[in-house]
Amino acid sequence: MSKDSRIPYNRPFIVGKELEYISQAVMEHGHISGNGPFTKKCQTWLEQNLGCPKALLTHSCTAALEMAAILCDIQPGDEVIMPSFTFVSTANAFVLRGGVPVFVDIRADTLNLDERLLESALTSKTRAVVPVHYAGIPCAIDEILEIAENNKLWVIEDAAQAYLSRYKGRSLGTLGHLGCLSFHETKNIISGEGGALLINDERLMERAEIIWEKGTDRSQFLRGEVDKYSWQDIGSSYLPSELVSAFLYAQLEKAAFIISKRSKVFFNYYEGLKDLQDKGCIRLPCLQEGTDGNGHIFFIVASKAEECRRLMQQLNDQNINVIPHYVPLHSSKAGIKYGRKLGNMNVTNDISQRLIRLPLFYGMEDNEVERVTQAIRKFFS
Repeated sequence: MSKDSRIPYNRPFIVGKELEYISQAVMEHGHISGNGPFTKKCQTWLEQNLGCPKALLTHSCTAALEMAAILCDIQPGDEVIMPSFTFVSTANAFVLRGGVPVFVDIRADTLNLDERLLESALTSKTRAVVPVHYAGIPCAIDEILEIAENNKLWVIEDAAQAYLSRYKGRSLGTLGHLGCLSFHETKNIISGEGGALLINDERLMERAEIIWEKGTDRSQFLRGEVDKYSWQDIGSSYLPSELVSAFLYAQLEKAAFIISKRSKVFFNYYEGLKDLQDKGCIRLPCLQEGTDGNGHIFFIVASKAEECRRLMQQLNDQNINVIPHYVPLHSSKAGIKYGRKLGNMNVTNDISQRLIRLPLFYGMEDNEVERVTQAIRKFFS
């Protein structure tokens, strides 16, 4: 790679039999709409490898979150607690049901919902809490689950960034009542667009399948459990096509290898930049005991917002594509209209102005990582 060639933030990839399986879906199976052989293979893979009782592929993590909102029977005026430092889909899924997002500040170390503020956000209208595992780093899920159980709340894990991250030996997304995964092209395991809903509570399984099949009992019909299928409940078209599922299954077959490659890039960054953290120039992602990350995002947090802007500009000028992350939902036009915040949101406001995401993708070469780290080190020298 030449010195002046561009290092993108992300680069989609093919790792195995993606194209072969797509061809197989068309030529051999003759099935390219949803819920065909590759959809079933992917769902079985997720159930067996994540330890999830039931998994349903969706066309996006957004769709999985929308299904979760229906399954939890969110009604107009119901409140759903979540961090403001997250993607819009986390809130939109519940707003579409008439729910009110209640935005809670994040912890300064993990950048996840601050569980110490959770009880103060509870009201008689609270129905659910949606912890987000930012950058694949587990939130304080044990504490959140305990508070939720004591207050009879649903827990919906937004594990869009946390596929194959583990907490105390268990996969993120399998700890709450429901878990939502993403296979968007920016994630670790990809299918272009794509997602999955993990159903960890047996009470929700039958209805989840009906909602997933446009509100019908078509899945039961295909299994021979009913003579013909009919409209049973509200639902929508949440299935991905077999072409998406075929691509995804090839990626799932190589999932451990993909994660190992990304994790290597992650730890190369960490080793190359940790002395800058020791000097107080930047802060690196939090490495927690008892957790296994997935190498999804490597970010740095600059000391000051202005320094963050200058560093981003300098890196991008050198053809190193670095980007910030979320505009906090509580400060956005729709967030102000549809939700409410708890307290001053100081950590969220601060972090959102100082965080930079570095390039990290499958197939990233050691010399590319070295080029990024040296450019950062030169800035601080």
